[in-house]
Amino acid sequence: MPNTRLPIYLDYAATTPVHPQVLNAMLPYFSQSFGNSSSIHLYGQQAEGALESARETLASWLNCLPEEVIFTSCGTESDNLALRGAALAARQRKGANHLLISPVEHHAVSKTAQQLADLHGFDLEFLPVDPAGMVQPEWVANRIRTDTALVSVIYANNEIGTINPIKEIGRICREQGVLFHTDAVQAAGYLTVDTKQLNVDLLALGAHKFYGPKGVGGLYIRKGTPILPVQTGGSQERGLRAGTHNTPYIVGMAEALTLAQSNREKHSALLIHMRDYLIGHVLEEIPDVQLTGHASLRLPNHASFVFRDVDGNALLMLLDVEGFACSSGSACKTGNPEPSEVLSAIGLSHDWALGSLRVTLGSRTTSEELQEFARFLPSAVQRIRRL
Repeated sequence: MPNTRLPIYLDYAATTPVHPQVLNAMLPYFSQSFGNSSSIHLYGQQAEGALESARETLASWLNCLPEEVIFTSCGTESDNLALRGAALAARQRKGANHLLISPVEHHAVSKTAQQLADLHGFDLEFLPVDPAGMVQPEWVANRIRTDTALVSVIYANNEIGTINPIKEIGRICREQGVLFHTDAVQAAGYLTVDTKQLNVDLLALGAHKFYGPKGVGGLYIRKGTPILPVQTGGSQERGLRAGTHNTPYIVGMAEALTLAQSNREKHSALLIHMRDYLIGHVLEEIPDVQLTGHASLRLPNHASFVFRDVDGNALLMLLDVEGFACSSGSACKTGNPEPSEVLSAIGLSHDWALGSLRVTLGSRTTSEELQEFARFLPSAVQRIRRL
């Protein structure tokens, strides 16, 4: 019989609940200060003031100039603007035709890069990764060419949690005069987003991954970085992203990033304790299981596994019936019966890669909930294997 208690949410890498403080910050801009920030009257001025205040807040956490922050609709759009805009500008400016990305990128990066190759003739090269899904800086150094337009390496992997050495990779790209982009969508709630420290030229954010609203994102573009718009129309966002500003959501994103970055060390310490408990329990109690991603250099809330000879989607459905909301990796991949590109890139065979499970913890996760999940998971895996 299905469990009748409230479902236990263990999929914070897919999305997070909006923080009450974030919601309160947003509310006035829906019905009171609701003007269009492009209008010159008082209502427009109020919206523009909120918009620029939010931009300054993001810039303070990114350690950059406010004019280096561009607002978008989500992390995916930010990645698209970064890759497509920078690659096309680099080709226009200096004939650069080479794209260098990791094979464990979110689809927002990998599919954009593939389209640039397929439709625009860019030479797309994939970096190697180690069994933890990490890119070593020397591998980047060895593959940068004189015609490299852009390097893109994910900051922290959404599927297996591994944190890449972005600072070191960025330093190599800076020394070679090559633009460097990182998808920081998963990382921003838990790791520093100091763009100077990270040596990045482009950095993408998505608010709903750190307790902000869905439908808003940001892109850091280092001053002087050549980039072309991919959405044209009005002159918003320095002409790089046309469209009426979503003022309430932008305000919410700024508040959410402030809360996340202000509390990240304390929050991370609690999550690491629970994460490591779960990882230890699963590896000890379930046969034929592997942890995916790096054992320690991983997101503090992220535990991911593969189970040999297990149908990962069947496992997810059983967990859902029993009141546990988890994922098989990227939320975008749920339901896909084929092994993910990430699991294939780290060398897992078909009989392992089909049995993936991602468990991500968050602000509402309790020790009691996690213990209940840990007690149930071994029997769930055993039941799926019998099928």
